[in-house]
Amino acid sequence: MAETLGSLVDKLSIKNLRIWHLDEALENEGIASSEQEELKAKRDLADRQRQDLLNEIDGFLVAALRGEVRIRDEKIKMYTNTNVSSSAEIKNLGEAVSELAFRNIKLWHLEDEVRRTDLPDSSIVQTKRKIDSTNQERNNLMDKVDEILSQCSEDKR
Repeated sequence: MAETLGSLVDKLSIKNLRIWHLDEALENEGIASSEQEELKAKRDLADRQRQDLLNEIDGFLVAALRGEVRIRDEKIKMYTNTNVSSSAEIKNLGEAVSELAFRNIKLWHLEDEVRRTDLPDSSIVQTKRKIDSTNQERNNLMDKVDEILSQCSEDKR
């Protein structure tokens, strides 16, 4: 799949979540110095990757607005998940990006929840279904980001 603004923003929001959680772990005063050094190295790597993504986003936007890259990637959807919130009412790019980042935060926490060992199987099944729906919303929002950018690009021409 070619990168689109939606997929790049998705990656950036996940990278920001990793950095936030690494920073949170580094604030723990009870960790050994060797673990702290390992966490710092991971944090530094994540920040370098984040900077690369920021540069890639900037480059993509410039190329997209010049008409040099495809803004939207055609999707072939093979599933129907009707248990998701609609993104049809979202009309501006900032809101779409914000909602996409929010879905990634929600997914992160749902994934943490499902990894708990003290939950009964029935709770894990319910959480997995929430993960499926939230992931579908995330994918829809990546598409929405690309759709809005495409509309903005066409309006400029």
